[in-house]
Amino acid sequence: MSDAATTGAGADLRRDILTTLLPGFAGTEAPEWLLRRLADGLGGVCVFGRNIAGAEQLRALNASLRAANPLAVVAIDEEGGDVTRLFHDVGAPYPGNALLGRIDDVALTERVARAVGEALAATGCTLAFAPDVDVNSNPDNPVIGVRSFGADPGLAGRHAAAWVRGLQGTGVAASAKHFPGHGDTAADSHLALPVVDVPLETLRTRELVPFRAAVAAGTRTIMTSHILLPRLDAEQPATLSPRLVQDLLRDELGFGGVVVTDALDMHGASGVHGIPEAAVRALIAGCDLLCLGSDTTDDELDGIVAAIEGAIATGRAAVDRVREAAGRVRALAATAPAVPTSPAVVEPRNGAVDLGRVAGAFEATDAARTRLAAAPRIGTVVRIDTVANIAIGSAPWGPFAAFAATRATTWLDAARLVTVSAKAPLPDPSSLDGAVLVVGKDLHRHPFAVAAVAALRAARDDVVTVDMGWPSDDRALADVATFGASRLVGEALIAFVGRSVALAAVEAT
Repeated sequence: MSDAATTGAGADLRRDILTTLLPGFAGTEAPEWLLRRLADGLGGVCVFGRNIAGAEQLRALNASLRAANPLAVVAIDEEGGDVTRLFHDVGAPYPGNALLGRIDDVALTERVARAVGEALAATGCTLAFAPDVDVNSNPDNPVIGVRSFGADPGLAGRHAAAWVRGLQGTGVAASAKHFPGHGDTAADSHLALPVVDVPLETLRTRELVPFRAAVAAGTRTIMTSHILLPRLDAEQPATLSPRLVQDLLRDELGFGGVVVTDALDMHGASGVHGIPEAAVRALIAGCDLLCLGSDTTDDELDGIVAAIEGAIATGRAAVDRVREAAGRVRALAATAPAVPTSPAVVEPRNGAVDLGRVAGAFEATDAARTRLAAAPRIGTVVRIDTVANIAIGSAPWGPFAAFAATRATTWLDAARLVTVSAKAPLPDPSSLDGAVLVVGKDLHRHPFAVAAVAALRAARDDVVTVDMGWPSDDRALADVATFGASRLVGEALIAFVGRSVALAAVEAT
């Protein structure tokens, strides 16, 4: 029996082109055009937070998608931390990669990844765009940060492999990202074209280490990044570069699975060429599954298909390259577990990770511990609201997500909440009650946050700052660094502060 027969590939080139495409869509039900495209061979769908109203709704949605095309990939950006789609309304019940790296227990990382996979399988998702295996070597990185296992390549490699094993043990495919490494960037590829100007040997000893580990662990897919590496390809970002995709990923790293692009609506991919031309170039470069973005339309799909057909007609793109890509996508989808018929359970079945273990991986200065122990109560919480990067989105975060989800009586319930942002200035520090706890993310990267912390520290001696992002190397603004802001990390922070504050009754439950 031929490979074409076993994967469902036929003689229809247009169907094969459609199989390489992975659009998003608007709404919580599949529109008619999407179901029709799936029946025509569309490779699948990427599900975003806006498509999810609950676990049962998602299971029903995915059942309709996969009924229209049994070989459809249902992908989701679920990293098990700050980046969450399944828990976009309440925050994720997992610690996230940076904390897992700090705990450095690969068995725990594998268990967390398995819990993520069980939740996704319960809703009928087949591919998680995770783990993020970028080595976060730049503390000012605006888009990776706590999504990374850490700045050490060996550590990132150990946990990348564990995450792949845990997730794929549930039948859900993994996607190690963002090849060849987005950790040493100072720009967000959603908004610009980041440049990593390092030689190949640096990549081999730093960025590529966790990708090699993920490949060795059997990751089914790898996601490319829209970053420029001028010493390897001075013209094309990685997603569009045969030098990066074919020569480095396929030939040097020996990866034979599905190469999936990061979303082509991002500026780093299509800011110059537009999405249809970016799709053509990505296919030519060796990518197999083209993630198009969060809100694709039927007309836009027509334009992308037409661009690929035109490239084939003029000889720019080879028919065999399209058929190869479509075959890989169908083979990936063919191994996915069926959509369950039982109600979906998405919270961890065996309980969340121990809060004490999470809090034990926090970094806290002696001065912060002393101030908290001396405080009769936390009188004010200053919430620093910065603009979330597009990958993270607007999911609830930190202790605020934990409080909203549980409504448990803690010190946070009794404290006054003051929100500070670029548009909402800090009130007079002397007007704030009790000890002041400042809670924000990546504080050092936002001038208004730096100014607010400086004003508080100048006026008071009872201020403790908590950075729930990736702090600066000098930790200047982080009395406490949590290295994550998921709901679970928020619960751990509430417990950590409650134990530290002297008043015994403030942590009553």
